[in-house]
Amino acid sequence: MAKRTGSFIGQDGINAPDPATGVTGTAGNAQVDVSFTSPSDVGGAAITGYRVQSNDGIGASGSASPITVSGLTNGTSYTFNVWAINPFGWSSPSDASGSVTPSILQRAVFVGGNTNAMEYVDITTTGNGTDFGDLIASDRFLAGFGSTTRGIIAGGQNTNRIQYITFATTGNAIDFGDMSYTIANTNDSGCSSPTRGITGGGYNGGYLNNMDYVTIATTGNGTDFGNLTSARYGVSALASPTRGVWCGGESSSGFQNIMDYVTIASTGNASDFGDLLQVRRSSAALSSSTRGVIGGSYTSPGSSPKYQNLDYITIASTGNAADFGDATVGFADGCGTSGATRGLFSLGDGVTIDQITIASTGNATDFGDTISDASQGGATSSYHGGLQ
Repeated sequence: MAKRTGSFIGQDGINAPDPATGVTGTAGNAQVDVSFTSPSDVGGAAITGYRVQSNDGIGASGSASPITVSGLTNGTSYTFNVWAINPFGWSSPSDASGSVTPSILQRAVFVGGNTNAMEYVDITTTGNGTDFGDLIASDRFLAGFGSTTRGIIAGGQNTNRIQYITFATTGNAIDFGDMSYTIANTNDSGCSSPTRGITGGGYNGGYLNNMDYVTIATTGNGTDFGNLTSARYGVSALASPTRGVWCGGESSSGFQNIMDYVTIASTGNASDFGDLLQVRRSSAALSSSTRGVIGGSYTSPGSSPKYQNLDYITIASTGNAADFGDATVGFADGCGTSGATRGLFSLGDGVTIDQITIASTGNATDFGDTISDASQGGATSSYHGGLQ
């Protein structure tokens, strides 16, 4: 066997292994999965492990490829070397990997409607949806929220089911538990912080003011959070990491322009936030960490034409909404979700997805289309306003 003549700290240059080859990295949220090929020449004894290290000194050890290096900074570029280790010492360092930049996955998932299908898009690009998997059953009027890793879909027509998905993978939804109340005929809505999700409103033989909460990382049934300021359905919801806001809806007195807010980490009844520019029912909402945007509605008392204009609010304050711009068409029974800077509205016409830049104002533009009819469906994402 041809052996190296160089040396490394703690290395027996004759009996230490050759370095690993083919080092590559796959970016994740504040981490990179480093893959490599083990050396064919293991030296004088079997390899006992590997050490991976980034160019700024952050590293991790493991017994086989891939090895995850965590504690990295999103948006920073890294390269990685790998050392093979046996009882005689360490190999020379491998050739460095190419540059890899960790970042939070920005994936939106649109769910249900007139189908049990789920599909996803990369929020940072534009384009049509890709199949993700299936809901437990076909359903509509679904509330969506989640963490950076897990999406939650709650409620629906005539059900109190809660189900979940893992954003980074694809596959069918899994049972999470049940809400404490059942929604019939039309929708509730949901929003979340990084750890807790809340649903609110709906209809079940009468208008509902119920709110439930769940801990996203676990499974189990919903727990009573408190009540909205008025019982209504067709509400939309958005959030910052600390505050959830419910917008519009229809109550026993007709379409509403009211907005309620709660502090997500606590429990208790909602408080008045302010008013939308007009009454809205079956609207959609999305947010960054600071700003919420609300769009779409049936024209009271529930017919066409549908509202095209978009409203916005500053979540940390209270007060009335202001004009943001217009969607590409009037819509209702759509849904909204967001990434770091971009908001997406599924327009409720079956397939169209609009995009906006949340921090600015202006009219929406076309993003792409969903594969199947997504009207009266729901949406969730891995980087919405409640997480940033």
